[in-house]
Amino acid sequence: MPWRVPPAARQAGVTPDPYRVWMSEIMLQQTTVAAVKSYFETFTERWPTVTDLAGAADEDVMAAWAGLGYYARARNLLKCARVIAEDYGGSFPREHADLLLLPGVGPYTAAAVSSIAYDAPETVLDGNVERVMARIFNDHTPLPQAKPVFHNYASSLTPPLRPGDYAQAVMDLGATICTPKNPACGLCPWRSNCAAWAEGTAAELPKKMPKKRKPTRLGIAYLAKRVDGAWLLERRPDKGLLGGMLGWPGSDWGDAPTEAPPIRAQWKETTAEARHTFTHFHLRLTVKTALVPMDRAPDRGEFVEPNVFERDDLPTVMRKAYDLGKGS
Repeated sequence: MPWRVPPAARQAGVTPDPYRVWMSEIMLQQTTVAAVKSYFETFTERWPTVTDLAGAADEDVMAAWAGLGYYARARNLLKCARVIAEDYGGSFPREHADLLLLPGVGPYTAAAVSSIAYDAPETVLDGNVERVMARIFNDHTPLPQAKPVFHNYASSLTPPLRPGDYAQAVMDLGATICTPKNPACGLCPWRSNCAAWAEGTAAELPKKMPKKRKPTRLGIAYLAKRVDGAWLLERRPDKGLLGGMLGWPGSDWGDAPTEAPPIRAQWKETTAEARHTFTHFHLRLTVKTALVPMDRAPDRGEFVEPNVFERDDLPTVMRKAYDLGKGS
C-alpha cells in the first residue's frame, strides 16, 4: 500500500508521514483499499503536503474526489488541511487530544494517526479489528452495542512497543485472514489464542443486529445540452448529500418529487432510470433531457463549455444519469 512504511524500514529509522497516514485513513472510511489506491496516488502527487492541499481550490479537490463517495469526507479533508496550515504551521499535531479537535477526525482516525505516524500506544478499532476481537474473545454481543466492549479488548492487547506496526498488523489480519466469510483459521498466527476457533464459532462472529430495510426515494435529473455542446450544471449546497459537488439540476428526492426544470425546454424522458444506493436509502432518478438554443437563459445553474466539461468530475450518481441521457 503506497501509504505504508514496512516494519523493516521503520526499524531502520524511516518514519511515516502523518499527512499520508491521515489522507489514507480518511479515504479508506467505508471504501476498499483497491478503490482508494489510485485516488491516494493522485492526491499525493497533485498535493504532496498538507500545505499544498490547504491551498487547493475547493472545486479542484471535489472534482478529484468524484467517484470515491461519502463526499462530506472531501469537504472535511479541505477544512482539516486548512486548520493544520493556519493553526499548526503546516505540521500535524502529535498529541492525540489535539488530533481529535481537527475537522473530520474522529476517535478511529486520531488513534490511527497517533499509533501509525507517531508510534503512540493508542487503540485503533475499525471493522476488521472489531471482527478479530469478537473472535479472539468469542464474544457474541451484537454490533453496534459491542463497540465499547471490543474497544476494551483491543486496548488490552495494544502493546507499548511498536503499537503502529501492531495496529496495522491487526487490521491486515482482519482484512486478509480473519475475513467476514470463510476465515482462513489454518493460516492465522493467533489461532492458538482464539476462543472462537476453539469453540468452532469463528464464522458466525461478530454478531450483528438485523439491518433496517433501506427506503427508496425518487427524483428527477434534468440534462440540458445547448446547441454548441455545453451542459447545464449546478453546484450542490455544501451541506447535505453530494455537498459541494457539480451535478445536474434536479427535483427534491422523496416519495413524490416535484417537477423543477431549470430552463424552459421540450423535455424528453429516457426509458431507463439512474439508480444508486446511498448509505441510508436507494435512489431512483428519472432522467429528462433537452436541447436548448444559445440564447436561452437558465433559471439556475450555469452552462459548462464542452471543452471544460468532464464526466469524471461528476459524482457517481450524476455519471449514471449522464450515461443514460447523453445520447438523447
